[in-house]
Amino acid sequence: MLKFLAVAVLFVSSSASWAIAPYIQAEKLKPAATAQVTEEVEGKLKAVGFQVLGRYFPKQLPDYGVVVVSDEGIQNDIRTLGGANIVGAGIRVGVKSDGTVSYMNPDYWYRAFFRGQFAKAENSVRSVQEKLARALGAGLGFGGDETAADLPRYRYILGMERFDSDKNELAEHVSFDQAVKTIRDNLDKGVAHTSKVYEVVMPNEKMAVFGVAMNDETLGDASWIAKIGGQQSIAALPYELYVVNNTVNALFGRYRIALSFPDLNMAHFMRIVSSPDEIRQTLGEVAGAKPK
Repeated sequence: MLKFLAVAVLFVSSSASWAIAPYIQAEKLKPAATAQVTEEVEGKLKAVGFQVLGRYFPKQLPDYGVVVVSDEGIQNDIRTLGGANIVGAGIRVGVKSDGTVSYMNPDYWYRAFFRGQFAKAENSVRSVQEKLARALGAGLGFGGDETAADLPRYRYILGMERFDSDKNELAEHVSFDQAVKTIRDNLDKGVAHTSKVYEVVMPNEKMAVFGVAMNDETLGDASWIAKIGGQQSIAALPYELYVVNNTVNALFGRYRIALSFPDLNMAHFMRIVSSPDEIRQTLGEVAGAKPK
């Protein structure tokens, strides 16, 4: 009962434009190897109807992992909403070897991703929130906060990018099928020290999203996450490449990273000032962007 009360409070708060946190603390499990904690979390998620899409164990962060799952209701809404909304097809849950579990707050992330169309998917978002609470528990939100009114047009500060930035576009192909094939082939080959975490492809709607592990020792996920001390918000990962029609995109870092870590100040972000362009370069290679 307390789990569902927590979910209800989150939605009442957000509808009143109160602060919404990007992550929710789940019930802690017994400490174990990261893979073992991950397996236990996957079992809980499957038990309430989620489909596991993939696992991610970031290089150089051996105590941390991420489980990505899908939900039929959210995916059906994404098919209806279309376009860049595909970026929200994966639902991310973070784990740690000490038994700590957390997950992305659907109310936060889908308000940001679906923007003006959020109301059309709100029932599915509420259902996902309730299922996560039922499977994993619903503790306190953490990682900073933004209001429901601000999330659809979120940017960190004046002049920075929003969800629909022109900088999202990475590559254009002759067809949707060719774009998807290029990404799959490049991830299979480990181009730019990457690998695939998950994929969701909707061929009829010509939309796809790929979760990409960036494994480079100096430029990859573990490196920039550690520089900002963001490990507790590990459910921010993995980064997404998404395809709409014949164009491959990725949310630009000054939007995607800031949205993931709204509790960080400018001093933190100055430590990774080059990361948005480095991420764009890495994902551009995976997307098949032509060298400049």
